[in-house]
Amino acid sequence: QVQVVESGGGMVQAGGSLRLSCAASGLFFSDYNMGWFRQAPGKEREFVASINFSGWITNYANSVKGRFTISRDNAKKAVYLQMNSLKPEDTAAYYCAAGGITSAPRDYNYWGQGTQVTVSS
Repeated sequence: QVQVVESGGGMVQAGGSLRLSCAASGLFFSDYNMGWFRQAPGKEREFVASINFSGWITNYANSVKGRFTISRDNAKKAVYLQMNSLKPEDTAAYYCAAGGITSAPRDYNYWGQGTQVTVSS
């Protein structure tokens, strides 16, 4: 059974930083591309970042480029999202997903339950 579990969310002031972690089990992790998405109340789920199976290729939404960094550790079966210079508009539930590299949620096979990030002004 595949499990994807996010952690590291919380409340932070604007300009601060958070590091999200995602642990995946039940799959051969190093074969999977991974991604982060987010969803604010009343809005559609949106792409944040993705990383290919080896970690060599990364993609970012324009809204987070230069502030967020996605990385992975295949030995630990984990993917990370370092978020710096956070803004109130970054407030959302953040989801980790396995299986895709694109910005389309439909391309991902497995999803976590999400972790809340709240940025106060």
